[in-house]
Amino acid sequence: MKKKILILLGANTDLMGKAQTNLYGDATLEELIKKINDYSEKCGFETTVFQSNIEGELVDRLHASKGNCDGIIINAGSYSHYSYAIRDAISASLVPCVETHQTNIYAREPFRAKSVLSDVCVGVISGFGQAVYLMALDGMANLLKGV
Repeated sequence: MKKKILILLGANTDLMGKAQTNLYGDATLEELIKKINDYSEKCGFETTVFQSNIEGELVDRLHASKGNCDGIIINAGSYSHYSYAIRDAISASLVPCVETHQTNIYAREPFRAKSVLSDVCVGVISGFGQAVYLMALDGMANLLKGV
């Protein structure tokens, strides 16, 4: 049976390939989702990708994940820096979660260097563009295998 992975994409990630391409590249969200789904298949995962600019929708998905998936990968966008609601929902899910950021948050504006999500996640990957999602899938595969 395939392990189920939920990938949550937060604020402004729907603009991939359309805005700030100097930071996020020119690949669109649709292209990223295809890349994630193809790689997930190779990893033996069943993956659901959900994007929302609405904090409460991300919280609702995290609540629904409890008992319904084996791992979570999240790029909460700017919510990473201040959303205690998302932080608490990650904790309440009791599901291992990997936090991702396409850019190196430590090399940007000072407010981005702090994430309120990091300490409730099993790992954080940042700075490698859209490859962070594939790296997170690899990490999740190792974690779920007990490596």
